[in-house]
Amino acid sequence: LWRLGYCARLLKTNHFRTAASNTSFPAVWMLLAQYSGRIPGLFVVVKKNTFFTMPETVEDKANPELYLPHPGVRGMTLLNREAFKRTVVVPALKVKKDIVNSVLKSLKQSVLQRPGLKRVVEDPEDEDSRFVILDPHKIPEFSLGESEQQVLKQLNVHPEVSKYNLELTYENFKSEEILRAVLPEGQEVTSGFSRVGHIAHLNLRDHQLPYRHLIGQVIMDKNPGITCVVNKTNIIDSTYRNFEMEVLAGENNLVTKVKENNIAYELDFSKVYWNPRLSTEHSRIVELLKPGDVLFDVFAGIGPFAIPAARRKCRVFANDLNPDSYTWLLHNCKLNKVDTKVKAFNMDGRDFLRGPVREELSKELPLLKEEQKTAFHIVMNLPALAVEFLDVFRHLLVGEPCSPAGLPTVHCYGFSKHSNPARDIQERAEASLGTSLAGHCSAFPVRNVAPNKEMLCLSFQIPADVLYKRPCP
Repeated sequence: LWRLGYCARLLKTNHFRTAASNTSFPAVWMLLAQYSGRIPGLFVVVKKNTFFTMPETVEDKANPELYLPHPGVRGMTLLNREAFKRTVVVPALKVKKDIVNSVLKSLKQSVLQRPGLKRVVEDPEDEDSRFVILDPHKIPEFSLGESEQQVLKQLNVHPEVSKYNLELTYENFKSEEILRAVLPEGQEVTSGFSRVGHIAHLNLRDHQLPYRHLIGQVIMDKNPGITCVVNKTNIIDSTYRNFEMEVLAGENNLVTKVKENNIAYELDFSKVYWNPRLSTEHSRIVELLKPGDVLFDVFAGIGPFAIPAARRKCRVFANDLNPDSYTWLLHNCKLNKVDTKVKAFNMDGRDFLRGPVREELSKELPLLKEEQKTAFHIVMNLPALAVEFLDVFRHLLVGEPCSPAGLPTVHCYGFSKHSNPARDIQERAEASLGTSLAGHCSAFPVRNVAPNKEMLCLSFQIPADVLYKRPCP
């Protein structure tokens, strides 16, 4: 046993060397073979010459890196799928083929569960038997526990665990495992992305850029339906809310279709702004609206607030400065058959508020009666700048204020890096409005944009003293 342990250590050490330099390896294997007939559990299932020709064969007990690709792929920038092949030694049970299903059910906690890998393989030496592959992390010492042995005893299966050479290929590895094996050790791996129809949108860090085309190809390979992968190459343009991007893999087709909250949209991702992470927020605001309400969407984009509001039987006035967003807004209104319920504008946000919004409010608010329940909502979803537009509401209307219930409700979005984001965005809004909102507003956290950078929605009714300019006597 001592000699066997010593030889096993030699075997574990030498498998990292090349076959040419591994002069002691055959002798070690012969010594192990000499004892294999006398020591239970040392039966090894291998193909001829496997151990001598494949130095990447790894037998690792309870090693979390057991399923990592071949170490030779480190630093690869042009994807070579063949280089990821690797053979690992895993535990296996030899059972008669007619009771394979019973064994799988009885040992479901110990059987290999990795997607894409077969749990049952043929026995090349016995057509009436099969090998059930076990999870090496659950059977680290290549021996079953007492409970598993009792189960096998009831099924008349010999509890001896064999060692099986399992070949892993590029298809068997997850995208994160592939990228972790390729990128330099210790560097952050990006495997997450935003999906916009058939497009995967990445935000790569500087250290990942040399590997960007490989990363793009891996993302496309591992995610069915993705046929184009892009990387943002600069920050969002504050004027049109779009950004330059580079196609990393796949077809150069950035016109796509998306579905959000059961509503279909079409867009050119390179020319308009679309963020799939905002679907919950879009739904939250629309749920506040009732049939007959009026929505003014100051920075409407392609219509994620406007179109569902129109389908809710609201009257909608939607605006966007970007001519491409305006074009796709009109297109999506027709696509969803709400083009008669949405009035679309292609204007600067301030001009939209001082023009169509002021005109509509001046006409509608004086006619409101106490029993009427029409509500006016103004959505300002331009987080980088929207707070700065709030000064437009100062004395936007002239005359006597309407009833407090009829005052428009503003939903203004903003970013904050402050330790108290809610207080920060409220104070900035108060500075633009020239009044206090204490006790009359709510700040809703939308999402974490980056470390120490929050996106929030500040909702409040415009105070009458801010909105109205009373005529001189």
